[in-house]
Amino acid sequence: MRPTISAAWIHALLALSASMVWGMPQAVAAKEAGRPNVIVIMADDMGFSDIGCFGGEIQTPVLDGLAANGLRFTQFYNTARCCPTRASLLTGLYPHQAGIGHMMDDRGYDGYRGDLNRESVTIAEVLHDADYATFASGKWHVTKKVRPEEDHQKHNWPLQRGFERFYGTIHGAGSFFDPNSLTRDNTLISPESDPHYTPETYYYTDAIGDNAVSFVAEHASSGDERPFFLYLTYTAAHWPMHALEEDVARYQGMYDDGFGAIRDARLAKARSLGLLDADWAMSPQAVEWDSVGDKAFEIRCMEVYAAMVDAMDRSIGRLVDELRRQGTLDNTVIFYLQDNGGCAEGMGRGNRKQPAQARLASPSLPPMAADALQFDMIPKQTRDGYPMRQGYGVMPGGADTYIGYGEGWANVSNTPFREYKHWVHEGGISTPLIVHWPAGIAEEHRGHLVQTPGHLIDIMATCVDLAGADYPRMREGHTIKPAEGVSLTPAFSGQSVQRGTPIFWEHEGNRAIRDGRWKLVAKEGRPWELYDLKDDRTELHDLAAEMPEKVKQLADAWDAYAERADVLPLGAWRAKR
Repeated sequence: MRPTISAAWIHALLALSASMVWGMPQAVAAKEAGRPNVIVIMADDMGFSDIGCFGGEIQTPVLDGLAANGLRFTQFYNTARCCPTRASLLTGLYPHQAGIGHMMDDRGYDGYRGDLNRESVTIAEVLHDADYATFASGKWHVTKKVRPEEDHQKHNWPLQRGFERFYGTIHGAGSFFDPNSLTRDNTLISPESDPHYTPETYYYTDAIGDNAVSFVAEHASSGDERPFFLYLTYTAAHWPMHALEEDVARYQGMYDDGFGAIRDARLAKARSLGLLDADWAMSPQAVEWDSVGDKAFEIRCMEVYAAMVDAMDRSIGRLVDELRRQGTLDNTVIFYLQDNGGCAEGMGRGNRKQPAQARLASPSLPPMAADALQFDMIPKQTRDGYPMRQGYGVMPGGADTYIGYGEGWANVSNTPFREYKHWVHEGGISTPLIVHWPAGIAEEHRGHLVQTPGHLIDIMATCVDLAGADYPRMREGHTIKPAEGVSLTPAFSGQSVQRGTPIFWEHEGNRAIRDGRWKLVAKEGRPWELYDLKDDRTELHDLAAEMPEKVKQLADAWDAYAERADVLPLGAWRAKR
């Protein structure tokens, strides 16, 4: 049995209250519930087609169920990278406007400070001011101060940005068995020194979800009548490829036929689900399976990746079960999305000519103290004394390995699109968006696909709309930049979402603008490419030479955005001052 913070008597009480609520007619229950609870769930480094209801073969029955009883947005976008996405989602601004145009370094310009600025306001701050309880569990990654020397340097930690409770990591990546910068509320902890969460086997995906369940259960049992906002941010399936062996075993043999076979199967399934137009051709395959030198290693990488996604789905399921027990699932709005496309980075895959390191028979290093804090993104050792292993051929999954799944599988994750995390072609910025809200999405609309383009900036506007909150012009003496997005709530009743301006991107000099069916996109230092996404969403037919006036019109609009949104000087991400 998985231990959690919640005591058994709490669940007994919640079961009794749930039975009473489930006895009410849905309309009456929703009316009496008032403003909805809001949950935003975000996964890490996953592609458009990874989950089942978007074409994947990975077992995600919980997410598939939420989609079947809710809505799927088929053209929703992130920013192509982890921390800019978090900055944009949390604030409703483009990432440079919130101070995080790149990563967690100060490049000397306002758009590239690497710290969430005070001219932005988070969803938690807005909803807390509107009398919502606010909780966060998982990855934070919007501040440089991972191990502050003094409390005032925690100014951009969750509790200082609107959240009442937090469990998770301040840094952006680390071991799933010994997470970097693990924190409860405002205090750094280790998995072994946390008296509040003591599972038999610590695995970060489980810990993120279990602590979220505890926050929600404790809120219900406390008698607090406020609705809640939960920001639930998994690190799955970001490298390292870490998973429990019993989960990996569920995928043995599934990937033996290699990259192309899985891409083809995903394309066919996504088309059958109505997610992709049959006329959109598949983008080129990045790596041919016949060229792979160590097929067993590559197969293992994807088996572990799939196990990570599977574990996340089951973790989300435990939260959904808790809401059912409380009788609050119907009036809880659940969003699910991902922070960027599949990751082609070669983390831990070097030294191809060296023989793969084998796991030692016994630890060779002193064990770490139970209260020793972990701050290394790549740990030097496991807590019980095994040295870290990397290199092509090192079979991933265990705590003493640190490997990414590579370009071939990232190309599969992003089926059918081009490019990856970092780039703003469709493979880098396309995310599933699932919205589930039985009390607010009419039965006749459930299971529908929403084709309207949307962006992370719209989540803030939607949450403000749902909560009946006011987005501030001033807060704590700071002038707040106007939110950029539009509310998605009209789509919940089958109406169109009205957007008066195009959607924009810039990351590492890669830039794009989408206006209706048209997308202008370029890699750093390269000329603009023009695509008609209605006919060619996989971006295979560049129309720039044929339509120079359309290129100029969109390029001028992008230039105006870059000027007003702190994107300039272009290339500032490279030169740290």
